[in-house]
Amino acid sequence: MSPAEPPAAPRARRTDPHRRERIVAAALEVLAEEGVAGTTHRRVAARADVPLGSTTYHFSSLADLRAAAYTALRERVSAGYGAALAGATTPAALVEAVTDLVMGDAGATAADWSVTYELYLEALKDPALREVTQGWMQASHAVLERVVDPATARGLDALVEGLVMHRMLSTDPMGRDVVREAVRRAVGA
Repeated sequence: MSPAEPPAAPRARRTDPHRRERIVAAALEVLAEEGVAGTTHRRVAARADVPLGSTTYHFSSLADLRAAAYTALRERVSAGYGAALAGATTPAALVEAVTDLVMGDAGATAADWSVTYELYLEALKDPALREVTQGWMQASHAVLERVVDPATARGLDALVEGLVMHRMLSTDPMGRDVVREAVRRAVGA
């Protein structure tokens, strides 16, 4: 730089206040498509359109990144679960609302269920992830306990999980009447 040239202006810092959330959303997409084994910082960064270093800046490990993605999914699906059952104030109304929920795959997409099952498998091996699954169960139980006692809520929650899993995986899923009857028996209505 010659003495006549003014000093260069400092480079403006790029702000990206939602980068972490984009990384988490990208991680959910990669988990749904590639599974745990195919989820890498590089793939997530590419999907989020951020520099690779951003994933390691925001998350100390892939396990932390996956846990954040699982938690975000839990929050979104739990909110939908609560909304779907909000109007059920009697056991009979709960039976109908839960039946609708199951028949609609609990308001989750196939990608959501793919990631959920990845979480379940990973939580079997990593007890730290059971905090995510436990939080999910507690949220579901709290919604159901607005209408039924805690023991019934736990059993009904497990039934919903199983019924949705059967709907997702069966080549001959149960019909609405069979699902309604199973829920009715669980609720005791």
